[in-house]
Amino acid sequence: MKKQTGFTLIELVMVIVILGILAATALPRFAGLDSDARTASANGMLGAVKSAMAIVHAQALVGGVATSASGDTVTLEGQAIALVYGYPDLASIDNALNFSSDFTYASAGGTFTLQTNCLVTYTAATSATAPATAASTVTGC
Repeated sequence: MKKQTGFTLIELVMVIVILGILAATALPRFAGLDSDARTASANGMLGAVKSAMAIVHAQALVGGVATSASGDTVTLEGQAIALVYGYPDLASIDNALNFSSDFTYASAGGTFTLQTNCLVTYTAATSATAPATAASTVTGC
């Protein structure tokens, strides 16, 4: 009698069914990662904006130009940064960051937008006692 080698059709079908079940349970876990990645990206941009604010403000304090409402500038890496009470104004925060990313910046609202409801908003200082702020919106990223 000749010895049979290989797999039967039933064995192959069972392996395919088991792989299908495993894929169906694992796929939803990986499908949610894109939202987490966008949220992390927005939080990273928030950190970058806050760091740029702090660096520009420190440079303004060192230069003694941290108290006027407008007209003063500091220079960082060859870029002139316009100041409002020692913090970057809405038009200059993008220059203070000095990097390219997937975010688009609209200086009218001070928003760095990755996609709808996934953005970072920069608010310029309004007085010598009200510093600039930055906040992220990540609902629906």
